[in-house]
Amino acid sequence: MAHEFTTNHLQDSLVLFRQYKKLAEKAVEQVSDEEFLRAIDPEANSIAVIMRHMAGNMRSRWRDFLTTDGEKPDRNRDQEFELPGAVTRASVMREWDEGWAITFGALEPLTEADLTRKVMIRGEPHSVTQAINRQIAHYASHVGQIILLAKHFRSQEWKTLSIPRGKSAEFNAQPGPKGYKT
Repeated sequence: MAHEFTTNHLQDSLVLFRQYKKLAEKAVEQVSDEEFLRAIDPEANSIAVIMRHMAGNMRSRWRDFLTTDGEKPDRNRDQEFELPGAVTRASVMREWDEGWAITFGALEPLTEADLTRKVMIRGEPHSVTQAINRQIAHYASHVGQIILLAKHFRSQEWKTLSIPRGKSAEFNAQPGPKGYKT
């Protein structure tokens, strides 16, 4: 995706959310079902757990975003970090897609005038801008974890999601828009 210059915070935020979603999905495509569900040690989260947590967070934060607290009473955050036996890659991906649909459904109708409105997260006031920035940072950190785990599992078979090692000069020498590369 080519970078587009804008000074619109909402537009920029939506681009970032979509980029992080895509990066996570490209990483997940590279792992097996077993790797998707595997934690690398007893204290670690699997890719599936991280994605379930993100989806639960999205459902809570973005549902009725402007009118209710972002920590919904029906959210069970602790359960997001468990993998009941019925959890499969397909079921996690459904949760993930539903979470992102709620996120984009909340953000796309917003206007620049909404950015200064007050929303609550766990009883604390945030401007809409602060709430968006908080979630961008949160999702970016978890997408980084997903990528790290996927890269760990794939090792030499890993297909980079950005500029390959040793190829920065070649990438920078290419004419035209380059898209999002970390």
